[in-house]
Amino acid sequence: MRYFTSDTHFFHKQLLGQNDFAPRPFLTVEQMNETIIENWNSVVTDRDTVYHLGDIAMYFTRPASVSWNAVNEVLHRLNGHLVLIKGNHDNRDLFKYLAAHNEPLEDGEPKFQFHDVGVYLKYDHRQYYLTHYPFSLGIVGNIINLHGHIHHYAMPAKENINVGVDTPETAYLDHEVPFGRPFSFAEIEQMINGKADDYHKRR
Repeated sequence: MRYFTSDTHFFHKQLLGQNDFAPRPFLTVEQMNETIIENWNSVVTDRDTVYHLGDIAMYFTRPASVSWNAVNEVLHRLNGHLVLIKGNHDNRDLFKYLAAHNEPLEDGEPKFQFHDVGVYLKYDHRQYYLTHYPFSLGIVGNIINLHGHIHHYAMPAKENINVGVDTPETAYLDHEVPFGRPFSFAEIEQMINGKADDYHKRR
């Protein structure tokens, strides 16, 4: 199966508790990290692929290799193949470090794939542009932009779906998604349809 997420911000201490950017009700980054890992692994297996749309972590040290190694260890605890799309808080040095520790899983395929800008997918008669930043599609048919970056905000356009761990667009789902658990294609479809219905009601 394929899953989608963004903006995990592992190790980001400034997000803990209440804030105006992306409030997270955890006492420590260790608690936040472990919650994301546990909820992720509750559905994702090593046969699955997760598209991570940027801002993997916020952890900077001197030497930088200390933080890169810590992030690498967390990512290797997450089940599945990870397709990593670069966010504004990710850097190429981290990606190079991960590439140097990119061991294959049991199926022989590497743990990580890397993309600087985005990924294009076709699935079930829709076209998906997977990017970190949301972008305006204009008047389109079955084209959807899955994105992150804006945390607990949503774009005022039915074609843009925020798949970040803080997204408010889980309100369009008929069930609760545990914090940090990636979204399945079925959940993405429900979010798309729910947002489109909401959009048409407001016109």
